[in-house]
Amino acid sequence: MRFSDRYPLIVTPHKNACRDFWVRHLGFEVGFDSTWFVWLHSGDGSASIAFMTPDHPSAPPGPEPFSGRGLCFEMQVDDVDAAFAEATQRALPVGYPLTDEAFGQRRFGFTDPSGLWVDVVQQTEPAAGWWDRYMLDPAS
Repeated sequence: MRFSDRYPLIVTPHKNACRDFWVRHLGFEVGFDSTWFVWLHSGDGSASIAFMTPDHPSAPPGPEPFSGRGLCFEMQVDDVDAAFAEATQRALPVGYPLTDEAFGQRRFGFTDPSGLWVDVVQQTEPAAGWWDRYMLDPAS
């Protein structure tokens, strides 16, 4: 299967607030917008996300409005310090400060108006031995 795009579709009554948040704070661009659905993408095409109101008949079967639980959207960057500086300049309401994690990430995080938690991460070298207790034995 070959994909031309892949993105989460968040069902939320806050479609317009989410659109405005992602455009203002993260520099996303609007690729398509209607009264019930918006698709956003980064200028370089490396990421996209969509939001849809819960009251439209074209809603896919099953998705209830997003409750803000059980989903974390990871956005990996090459330079998290630069991303943090840009986010701060755009007045992004950061909920998790820029932090070096022992498991091998430098990251910060925030919540958008739908309740979606977003982690902006840069992969780093984990602390020596940190992953040893979590790795599966390839022979088992």
